[in-house]
Formats: sequence, C-alpha cells, structure tokens
Amino acid sequence: MSPDTVETFEASLAGIDVERTRTTPEGFADAMRRLVEEPAIGTPLDIDGVDLDETPVKTDLTPRDLVEAATGVTPVRYAIAEYGSFVVESNAAGNEPVALYPPTHVGVVRESDILDDVGEAISRLGERFSDGESAVFATGPSSTGDMGALVKGVHGPKTVHAVVLEGL
Repeated sequence: MSPDTVETFEASLAGIDVERTRTTPEGFADAMRRLVEEPAIGTPLDIDGVDLDETPVKTDLTPRDLVEAATGVTPVRYAIAEYGSFVVESNAAGNEPVALYPPTHVGVVRESDILDDVGEAISRLGERFSDGESAVFATGPSSTGDMGALVKGVHGPKTVHAVVLEGL
C-alpha cells in the first residue's frame, strides 16, 4: 500500500457517494460515537488495538437487532482503491447480513489493507475461495434502476461510510 493507493481509494469513495473518516486506533471509539446512528450493531473487528467495546455498537446480536438496526459496523478485509469497494468476508459472526441489511453500513479498514485493484484482492483471497469460503465485494450504496429512476437502498444499505485506520 502506497500513499497513492490511499489517495486513489479516497477519490473513488468520493465518486460513489461514500464518506470516509481517517482515524488512529486511539481515536477510533470517539470517531464511532460521532458516526453511528443508534441502534447500531456490529461484528468483531479482529484488529489489534481496535474494538467496538467503548462505542454504542452492540455486538451480541439477535435477529431482532438486525431488523431494528439503523447502522451496521463490520471489518473490511480489503478495500479496493480502483473502485472504492469493500471486501467483506463471510463468517459465523454475521459480517454479511450486518454489512448489507441495515440502512447504513460503516466499514472499518486498516490503511495497509487498501489494495490497488480487484486482481490483487483475488490473489490474496485465493486460498479462502479454494476452501469454499466466500466474501462480498460491495461498492457504495445499494442502487437499482430496474424500476425506472435510480433508487437507493433497495438491496442493501442506502448509506456507506469508510473508516480508515491510520498506521495499521
């Protein structure tokens, strides 16, 4: 990951109507308190020094929590600079539904996990895919033009926000 890769990612996010917040691990909890609309749900981030414990994000989830959530927070395994895409790995904690069901998705990505392009992401995910596991490649708010005019939020979140963890 180079400074150019991060700049490309941020430019791509702007082009697809996705806001971003840059923060350090020390500032993460404060950033999340400002960003999330409650009720907020999330899955474990599995990022050293960064968790959801000091935030208003609930991680012990029930199906009702998923239905009622205004915000879903998940780790982003890789971000793809070229398109502003998130790669959200499927797991037992529920990354996929937490990323795709609530009206707002906040994806948390380490700066070092921002990759140049899809090819690089596929290379890194190859073993995961070979083992029969999956991941979702999500780019911006959900939208469809199937019914005429462009409609947001029909098949996923209406709003997406990227949280980039600096120095990790």
